Amino acid sequence: MLAFPGVFRGALDVRAREITEEMKVAAGNALAAVVGDDLAPDYIVPSVFNRGVLPAAAKAVATAAEVAGVARKR
Repeated sequence: MLAFPGVFRGALDVRAREITEEMKVAAGNALAAVVGDDLAPDYIVPSVFNRGVLPAAAKAVATAAEVAGVARKR
């Protein structure tokens, strides 16, 4: 639920030909980075309502697509 919007937004932004494993991992790493220093036993996944999740994941996915060579647009 958290990763899919960012994965698709990032892939669409760069017009990626496919979604690679690297792009999925980049989205996961971006989600983990949103939690950052707030990591606690009861807070390991960012809230669905956290407005930073989608842009962070989309940017990471777009960058990963460019690195993987599947992006048609920068």
